[in-house]
Amino acid sequence: MRSQNMQSSVCSRLVSAIVASALFLAGRGLGQDASQTNGTPSLTLPRQAESQEQSWNFHTEATYIGDWHPGFPAQYSGAQSLDNHSLTAETVDFDLFLGVRLWKGAEFHLDGLFWQGFGFNHTLGIEAFPNAEAYKVGSPAGNVTPARVFLRQTIGLGGDEQPVADDALHLGGQQDVSRITLTVGQISVLDIFDQNSYAGDPTTQFLNWALVGNEAWDYPANSMGYITGLAAELNQPNWTARYGMFQLPQRANGMAEDPAFLRAWGMVTELERRFTIREHPGAVRLLAYLNRADMGSFAAAVENPTRPADIVATRAYRFKYGFCLNGEYELTKGVGAFARLGWNDGKNESWAYADVSQSGSAGLSIKGDFWHRPNDTVGLAGVINGISRAQQQFFAAGGRGILAGDGALSYGLEKTLETYYKFQIWKNINVTADYQYVSDPAYNAARGPVSVLSTRLHWDF
Repeated sequence: MRSQNMQSSVCSRLVSAIVASALFLAGRGLGQDASQTNGTPSLTLPRQAESQEQSWNFHTEATYIGDWHPGFPAQYSGAQSLDNHSLTAETVDFDLFLGVRLWKGAEFHLDGLFWQGFGFNHTLGIEAFPNAEAYKVGSPAGNVTPARVFLRQTIGLGGDEQPVADDALHLGGQQDVSRITLTVGQISVLDIFDQNSYAGDPTTQFLNWALVGNEAWDYPANSMGYITGLAAELNQPNWTARYGMFQLPQRANGMAEDPAFLRAWGMVTELERRFTIREHPGAVRLLAYLNRADMGSFAAAVENPTRPADIVATRAYRFKYGFCLNGEYELTKGVGAFARLGWNDGKNESWAYADVSQSGSAGLSIKGDFWHRPNDTVGLAGVINGISRAQQQFFAAGGRGILAGDGALSYGLEKTLETYYKFQIWKNINVTADYQYVSDPAYNAARGPVSVLSTRLHWDF
């Protein structure tokens, strides 16, 4: 499918889902609150006192994203190239979140996900892909899956307490500042690691993959972005240490998890240091990871005379490791800056996320207080991605990766600029206009540059 012109059908499904959910909630007695905010009635769940533990919660959200890029110059194209003709694509997803408290400190969470649509050219041809809601497994008619199913146990260590906000993946209440948190089940690894206040949620912040997580971290995930595993966190007033061990897909960019979990796994550690300078908060996070999977070797694939280079023929259980740095700081009230740096060894096949060995990104997020729109946001960020010499030789020999594979390569660093404006329509609904400019897509100076224009409609409850 070279063009996905399904806007009307997907829009109607999204609107129908929003209306149906609102009617359902109203029918269950979750109607309008008598109180008003800025003259607008608010739809709210019954809340317990903040000091009390919430026994259960229910949240929903829906996001529609429409993308378009005009035609762009390309000296040649391959099997996994971004189509250089004018192209449209769209995605829609709808989540139902349910949380239940099982016993003291224990929460069970379920995320039922409906998704439909595709990224450009079935999510191929750009490493810093412009729509992070475009799953690698697209669906023309829609599909449903339990995206997250996990248990979280929090063990308080005494001392000061802090409130826990009621949200899609947390029950409201109180918890010790000093605590141990254990999570087991199927999650998105980015729910816990490589978090960033200004760049991490494609439903409300930047859309680009490289601004949701560090693309140099080949983080454990199936084609939908979720995986089974466990994580442990030790939290103290000014720092947090995290460790996680997760399964990996049986095949690169696959859905099925490798049953040989003693041979195939992804380990990650992260140390976060929080600070305040002149009453403005910030944080720095250092992450290290080690993956082991049935990965091919770039060097072995290039040395083999078979062309195009075949990485599948070289697969064996090998290691891949890397390091990432993530920082954020509130420059002034309503203005935040962030940056990420990442590196991996670049010797073996990319397995789960993207074909990236070095990555750097930085940007600004500005709230609308300055123009009397406090719930609006403007964002501006840039991304630079690169690959190792061995990866360059592999792609030049016609090899294919997770997202790249033009059949040849005129190497250049892939450079992306993204800016967006998020406009609040109503308390629970916002719309976003987004523009991205990509130079040397998939590291190929013989293709592009390409501009991408997107619109996003998001509703949550």
